[in-house]
Amino acid sequence: MKKTILTVSLSSFIALTGCSSDNNHESNESMEKNRNQANPSQINSPATIYDEDYQNKDNSPQDFGFTRLTNATINGKKINNQTPTVDREQLASIITQLTVQLPNVKEASTLVTDEKVLVVYSTDTSNRFVTADQVKRTAASAVPRYYHIYVSDNNVLARDIEDFSVHSTQSRDVDPAINSIIQLMLKSPQGNKLSDGENENGKMKGETSM
Repeated sequence: MKKTILTVSLSSFIALTGCSSDNNHESNESMEKNRNQANPSQINSPATIYDEDYQNKDNSPQDFGFTRLTNATINGKKINNQTPTVDREQLASIITQLTVQLPNVKEASTLVTDEKVLVVYSTDTSNRFVTADQVKRTAASAVPRYYHIYVSDNNVLARDIEDFSVHSTQSRDVDPAINSIIQLMLKSPQGNKLSDGENENGKMKGETSM
């Protein structure tokens, strides 16, 4: 009799545990589904690449961005003429994603340094000049205005700029090496001048640096 009671009790416990596990699984799936429905921007959204609204945990790609500072402090600390920096990896991702959405562009690779953007892409365009201008202006729309931008539809150079992804501004002899790649990129169309005071790559008149 005791064995029968024990068997029945054990069976009931296993059944209840199974139901509880199923309920927890269903509950987790329901919570995840509700979370995604409540904030669909969290799923495969460009907003997760470049988090402009970093102070708002409930950010949405539809939100405006706004900050206010005095020239005395940031977060209670004196500025001391600090230079704001940007996340170059994020900028490279944004430029690449925008570039491959352009007409006739099949593939793109982007390198962002402290003052240059190099974009190499493959294309089947019938007008290389127009496509180069589109690629360049796309990159210009994503970076600070002082950046120089170089583009090339010679996709062989994609591997060359990728090699620089493991380097930094402190790497030895990195600038001459990048300038050598730029010279090769300049053999491809660069599009129109960015403005009356700048050349095709965003260099000001009289500026000698690459």
